[in-house]
This record gives sequence, structure tokens and C-alpha cells, in this order.
Amino acid sequence: MFFVCGLTVDNMWITYKNVTMSHILAIDQGTSSSRTIIFNTQLDKIDTLQQEYPLSYPRPGWVEIDPELLVASVTNTLDPLLEKYKESISAIGITNQRESTVVWERSSNKPIYPIIVWQDRRTESLCNEIKEQGKAELIFQKTGLQVDPYFSATKIAWILDNVTNARKKAEKGDLLFGTVDTYLLWLLTGEHATDVTNASRTMLYNIKKQEWDSDLLDLFNVPQGMLPVVRESDCEFGELKDKKIKVTGMIGDQQAALFGQRCFEENSMKATFGTGCFLMANTGAQPTFSRKGLLTTIGYGISGSTAYALEGSIFSCGTIIQWLRDGLGLFEKAKETEALLNKDWNSNGVIFIPALSGLGVPHWNPSIKASFYGITADNNKKDLITAAFKSIAYQLKEVLILLEQDGLSVQTLSIDGGMTVNKVFCQMLSDLLQEEIIVSRNPETTALGAASVAMLGANITSDLNDLSKVSIAGTKFNPKAPFDEEDYQQWSRNLNLLVNEY
Repeated sequence: MFFVCGLTVDNMWITYKNVTMSHILAIDQGTSSSRTIIFNTQLDKIDTLQQEYPLSYPRPGWVEIDPELLVASVTNTLDPLLEKYKESISAIGITNQRESTVVWERSSNKPIYPIIVWQDRRTESLCNEIKEQGKAELIFQKTGLQVDPYFSATKIAWILDNVTNARKKAEKGDLLFGTVDTYLLWLLTGEHATDVTNASRTMLYNIKKQEWDSDLLDLFNVPQGMLPVVRESDCEFGELKDKKIKVTGMIGDQQAALFGQRCFEENSMKATFGTGCFLMANTGAQPTFSRKGLLTTIGYGISGSTAYALEGSIFSCGTIIQWLRDGLGLFEKAKETEALLNKDWNSNGVIFIPALSGLGVPHWNPSIKASFYGITADNNKKDLITAAFKSIAYQLKEVLILLEQDGLSVQTLSIDGGMTVNKVFCQMLSDLLQEEIIVSRNPETTALGAASVAMLGANITSDLNDLSKVSIAGTKFNPKAPFDEEDYQQWSRNLNLLVNEY
């Protein structure tokens, strides 16, 4: 079937530019697994492969990934689909876990240290030193970020200071830095580049000037020669070695979900429930700086224009469910939790503090630990599970309250991510947030966002209006039960008491 510029055939919703029906390949590199997905040009999922890999916890608060295992998980899902669809792939998009940090040798392509994951808290003391120096406001005004181990800058500094001869090699130009998108691009194409969304999460990138910031490079003692070239999200980033297929889109995973959820209008927002939970709201062409602990970040850079966003980062979400399953053995499969959540979301006095990796917005406390409170001999595993799930919803409620205080009103909330297949949890969210919840038809919209920016970068589709014509909305959930304000306040009081102890 052929499509001619200016015409549509068979009610197709995208205006194509003299291309045959083809496929878009998306690499979705996540915190604990990698997936490769094949989409058609209507953005229907055609094929997919996924492979998990383990995280490593060498010390309390440290979280690492073996680079060889991560790369293998990508190639093991990518290569079979490249071979299967090699004649029809028109573009490749990459989306990735943000902030996780790789430093590798230019000559050998080998990382000099394991990948330090975004959840890692080892640089807490360095962050405290920077705050004591009075540099937090400077960093916030330039990057929109809070000083926290979450971001890449202190991870780079730690590697340079703790790996033998690393700093000397970096100053000679022998070492390169990248978030995972950049490292994968380097291996696949030989190009050292990233996009504006990933750059904006390093704590080294000036989001107003849209350039690496010399003051911040000096502050963290990071040589600029290590850093990748920064491009818009829908650019040509390179061509696969030995294959004439181009990477035409790169975007960080949460921004990819924002893009995949079609949050192109100001004040539109989404929440993604993956390893963590991330609520992101499009704030338009100018950055909006929150005084409530929210992050200001670049939502996407497309065709010469930038959309900024406010983000609420919740560090523990899917990891809580995994821990309940694997760490406590409360169930064997995550889907069992639909039957294990108590009626009316009553946890019978049990409160869970969801700080498996510290707390993000609005507390920004890397020291606090997770805990259950209020347990008596009358409680059972259903109470513990209900309390844990409820804590995820209550954290999101905290973020929504902050957004409203910053002037953003919530009309409806689009959600995606692995946890949204749990319909009981979706109804819990609607009841506890007292908001209409719209679940994406595709729970993994990060890959959809990567494919979408790749289509723009390859000129397969023209603009955001074309992308907006396809609906991704699935099931809607509306509140069915009144909100228990006292229960929420009790949870909040316990959380704040614990925060104040740290």
C-alpha cells in the first residue's frame, strides 16, 4: 500500500510523505528490563521482545547494573526483530531510564565502573556539602532540579574520584559520560550524543540556555570533553553500524510517556507507574519553577520548539510490589494483589512509609527508610498489602496538592505503566485521589513516545497535530467511594514525623 503526500488512504490518520507502509522500532531500556517493540505507522504494536536483568546492591543505599548484562538484554531483544523486519524498518527511537550513569573508555567502549542507577544514594554526603556551600539555589535556577543523589552529576563525580586514574583519563579526553541512551547510541552507531530531556536530568545542563553549564561543570569538577552533544528529541542521531537504519528519536522514559500520552497542551499531565511513579505536567514554552519541591525539566524538544514540564518524582512504586512479592513472600504473582486489597481500602490501622530508596517530592530525603507502623496481632497480610498500595496513591496525592498550589488544576489524569493492568488499583487511585483516571490503551507508553519522536525525526509524520489524531485512551475510572481524609492525614502525620527524625 502506498501513501502520497496530501492524501489519506483507507481512513489513515497520518499524512505520509511518499513512503511505503513501514515499521518503527523502539528500544525501551528500563531500570530492570529492556524491550524492543515494532510499531506500524499507525502506532499499533506489531511485535515485541523483553528481557529482564538483575540489579546489584553492593552496599546499603547503593544500586548498580552490570553493563554487560544491560547491553545483552538490549541486543537479545533488538537483534531478532532487526533481522525479522530489516526490510521495513524506517526509523528507530530510543527511550531509557534517566539519570543512571555510565562512564566508559573511548577506545575500548568498556565502562570503567558498573552503571550507577538513578535510585543510588551513595552521594548523599556530597549533596549535603553542596547545600552547605549555599549552591542549591544556583543549581535550581539553572537546572530546575533539587540537589539530590538522584541526578547524574554527583554520580559522575563519584566515579572520577573513586576509580583509579579515572580523573586523569577524563582530563586527557579518554573517558566519555552518558546516560543509558547515550551509551547505547555509542555502541550502535559510534555517535556520542543525547537529547535535551536526558541532558536536563544530569544537573549539569542549563535548561534556560539549553547548553552544558560551565559553572556547574566547575562545581562538580566534570571535564566538558566527557559530555555528549545535545540535540532535540526528534533529530537524526546516527545510523546503525552495518545497517542503513537511522536512529531519529531519543527521549527519556518519563518524557516519552508524556509524549506518548499526547500531553501536548499546557496543563495536560500524566502519571507513570513503573519502578518509581512519576507525575509530569506540561507547562508550555517557558519553564515554571516550583517552590513546593517539584522539579522543572524539559518535557521535549521538537522541531525547534521546547515544552517544559513540572515533575513529581516518587522513587518507590513497582519496587514496593516486587519487594512484597520477593522480599516478604506475601504473594507469588503481582496479579494476585487484585484479590488481596481490602474492601474500602481499609488497612485496619497499618501505615506504610514507602521509602525503599529514600523519598523524592516533596521531602527530598535520601536517608529515610521504609517502614510499617501500627501493626498488631490482629493484622494480616491483606492489611500490609493494602497499606503499601495505599501509600503509592497517597504519595501521588501529595504531588497533586503541590501542583494545585503552584497553579495547575487537575481535570483528568492519564496514567500508564505496568501497575495500571491492576484494575482494582486503578479504582483505588480514583477513590483516594477523587479524580477521574484514564488508563492508556497501551500501558507502556514510553515505547510509544519513543516511536512517535522517531517518526517525526524521520519525517514520516509532519507534526504534533498528526500524532494527536490517534486516541490512546482506554478504560476510565471515576470515584465510587468518599475520600477518607482522616486516614490520609494519619498517614501524612506519620510520614512527616519520620522525615523530621532524619
